[in-house]
Amino acid sequence: MAKEVAAEPSASAADEAGQPYILILYYSRTEGTKNLALHIARGVDSVAGITPRIRTVPELSTAVERTAPPVPDEGAVYCSKGDLADCAGLALGSATRFGNMAAPMKYFLDTTADMWMQNTLVGKPASVFCSTNSIHGGQETTLLTMMVPLFHHGMIIQGLPYAEPALNETATGGTPYGVTHLGKEGGHLSSHETALAAAAGRRLAATALKLLEKKLPENKLLEEN
Repeated sequence: MAKEVAAEPSASAADEAGQPYILILYYSRTEGTKNLALHIARGVDSVAGITPRIRTVPELSTAVERTAPPVPDEGAVYCSKGDLADCAGLALGSATRFGNMAAPMKYFLDTTADMWMQNTLVGKPASVFCSTNSIHGGQETTLLTMMVPLFHHGMIIQGLPYAEPALNETATGGTPYGVTHLGKEGGHLSSHETALAAAAGRRLAATALKLLEKKLPENKLLEEN
């Protein structure tokens, strides 16, 4: 089993370099989804000209008077609307809850109606990933339902093709709809899950760069007119 994790480049370093970034936004409770996010970041980081930015969302509380701290004590920084608005692409991941994304991630997406009204994410590429504790624990339904709000935002959804050898060989996580982790070993990823997560990151980064290149002539033309 692979236990490697990828270090996240600082947001300030990415901003200073003036590079576009892939937002890797996840919610995780038992490390599985988090470790997928880190290896997706490693894949993004292997593509020149673009950088990963890892973010998470705060827990929800049933006590209405309780609020989350503005900065988490550990792990990834909480995602802001600005992180999402300015990304060149999005990898969205969540732990599975009854075949669907977890409530904290759904709550965050529910707050993005203003971005929907402004077409902020239209035409940007996106992929999804998740983790379950059982082989039939709703991985595919979670991935498919996570795509729905991204379609509403006008994003271009990218799956994971069987051209990736590990997708044909895996006996743990991995689907054509997106990267997954089977949590029988806790948060430790199998070698196939690690390979597929990195491949998904590379593919998303490459797609984002191609789409940005296509926009450049249009922007230049608008400036000239």
